Amino acid sequence: MPTWEDVVTRALSLPEVTVSTWYRTPALKVAGKGFARLRTEAEGGLVLMCTPDEKAALLASGDPAFYTTPHYDGHASIIVDLAHVDPPHLYELLAESHRLKSPPKLRATLT
Repeated sequence: MPTWEDVVTRALSLPEVTVSTWYRTPALKVAGKGFARLRTEAEGGLVLMCTPDEKAALLASGDPAFYTTPHYDGHASIIVDLAHVDPPHLYELLAESHRLKSPPKLRATLT
């Protein structure tokens, strides 16, 4: 089971990542924009940015690692249950969340 510390370690290997806070909770930012946030205020989970289509596909998959709450309805983000997610899939989603929030010049350098 990946932990927040595992997420931070993996994220710090991506360019221009800083550990910060977002809504007073632990977060990761790229060039000052949040792309991952640990939900400590409610039932837990890791919020990652994604496209609306990716969110719909993850929720439709029935995988218990992915969920949302009414607060996130209509937002291009998914909540990941760290206790249930496959680590390689988590790290793929983390990298994509980073890419989505990266400034255009940085995004152009990402593969």
